[in-house]
Amino acid sequence: MKKCPALRVAVLAASAIIVLLSSKDKAYAEQSTLVDCGVAGISKTLNSVFSCGDSSVTDKITEIYKTELYSPYANLGISIAANYVNIRNQPSTESEIVGKLYKGSAADILEWLPGDWVKIISGDVTGYIAANYLAVGKDAEGLIDKYAEKYATVINTQTLRVREEPSKESRTLELIPLGESYPVLEETDEWAKILITSDEYGNDLTGYVHKDYVEIEVIFKKAISIEEEQRLIRMQQEAERAEAERLQRLAEEEERRRQEEARRQEEARKAAEQKKNEQKQSNNEEKTTVNIGNVSQLRKEIVNYALKFVGNRYVYGGNSLTNGTDCSGFVKLVFAKFGISLERQSRQQAKQGRKISEGELKPGDLIFYANSSNVVNHVALYIGDGKIVHAANSRQGIITSKYNYRKIYTIRNVID
Repeated sequence: MKKCPALRVAVLAASAIIVLLSSKDKAYAEQSTLVDCGVAGISKTLNSVFSCGDSSVTDKITEIYKTELYSPYANLGISIAANYVNIRNQPSTESEIVGKLYKGSAADILEWLPGDWVKIISGDVTGYIAANYLAVGKDAEGLIDKYAEKYATVINTQTLRVREEPSKESRTLELIPLGESYPVLEETDEWAKILITSDEYGNDLTGYVHKDYVEIEVIFKKAISIEEEQRLIRMQQEAERAEAERLQRLAEEEERRRQEEARRQEEARKAAEQKKNEQKQSNNEEKTTVNIGNVSQLRKEIVNYALKFVGNRYVYGGNSLTNGTDCSGFVKLVFAKFGISLERQSRQQAKQGRKISEGELKPGDLIFYANSSNVVNHVALYIGDGKIVHAANSRQGIITSKYNYRKIYTIRNVID
């Protein structure tokens, strides 16, 4: 009759040890933590139970002492392949390849199989890979900061203040809207440092938001299926073709201008020599006209063309829609395809066309943003439905965002 109370005391004491230890230290897969030290007098209680002479009680305590604590990342695998590891439809190197898990991408481990194979799911791909290409448990946890990206999404408020320093007393840099997400650069217990945008001079605009008003998500790259990889290759080829067509048009236009200049010089020479009326020159000059047709159709074509380059790189000072450009370069190159010439810097572009209100905003119009000194430092193309496409920053490249993701400085119509 005395065994049960003694065992209950021992179980409660040992459970307390496990709770106390697990709250202080992390435990990892394949790394056992033995509960083998006394805590605040509990060891005295356990020692008295061990010395009671009841073997069933001491056996139970020994079992509890050896309880293993496992890492929450035990089923997370991160690819450590040199480039990528093939995902197959069977646990064999002879089976069909259904996807690829690139270095640093993550997968959930569904099952460990004989022969050092594991069954995994990552993104839309489920299959088998060799276990030696994965870091798991403690090793996986050590790679999270290296390979995962963190994003802060605004919650609990319609507009959130972005502060210059991690303090509620610090100066407000921007007001950002509910539901918009931003890359997280650093974290403390109460604050997250986020990247808002990058201006055309390569400077990043960053600030601090209070974590009560953001939801932080940790995102790994996932596996890619063979079908999806082929689709992305086709999209890249289409973008490259579009860029090649743009460059070809530029070359043809340059040749046309060269020939036109040569023709005008020849006409001027003949006019000087033969004393002919200079009207001949003006009549023979090619009339430069831009046939924009239906305005709404032109705006639609501009927007659709710009969206082809979503996902491409941000490169400060770059001048390629496929290999990289910055915010002002992006809109300049897009409009150039349609015969509309823009200056190279956003400050200069903000003076082109005519100023319009938010109520007049239509797809194809340009939205400009400024720094805290009211100096224009970013430009985006409005695409409708409250959204813009722009070369956002060095981390995200060309993306779509809400048009009011920053405070708007001015809106310009450069089309009509």
